[in-house]
Amino acid sequence: MSSTRPLRADARRNYERLLARARDAFAEFGVDASLEEIARRAGVGIGTLYRHFPTREALLEALLGERFDAQARTAGALLSEADPLTALMTFARGMLAATTTFRGLADAVADALSDETSDLHRACQGMRDAAARLIARAQESGQLREDLAPDEVLLMVHSAGWAGEHAGDPDRLLDLVFAGLRSR
Repeated sequence: MSSTRPLRADARRNYERLLARARDAFAEFGVDASLEEIARRAGVGIGTLYRHFPTREALLEALLGERFDAQARTAGALLSEADPLTALMTFARGMLAATTTFRGLADAVADALSDETSDLHRACQGMRDAAARLIARAQESGQLREDLAPDEVLLMVHSAGWAGEHAGDPDRLLDLVFAGLRSR
């Protein structure tokens, strides 16, 4: 939300309706769904939508930020997993699920990671940092190729999500990616 003050009851209802209609529209049309249509479905004007969510990324962050944050926190528990590569793959599957909630979200996440001004950047950066710790641990154990940068691994996870949206099973594609990333 753009304000730290508590919302009036009517503004809170508008906010909640906008989130619910955005979730529906993004599920139906992907992250490029019309913001005007979301506002119409919520029974408010486009100005009300923009007052609550100044950008599409702010709306996505309100919908998915907590899920992304939870995924980043999961990495902490996975750091104590006995098998570092299994821990990384578990995290990658969760990240894949989180970033493919809506069609086109993998692209939006990739864009947000490279744009520090994006309203979605902070939540995406948390997942990136968590992944980097798990990647380093898998590399230190000798299970994952040492020549991989964390962003390269994340790009491949995002690519599996993107490809899965268009032509296949993203989990199978992720298995294939990790088969190629194992150290020899």
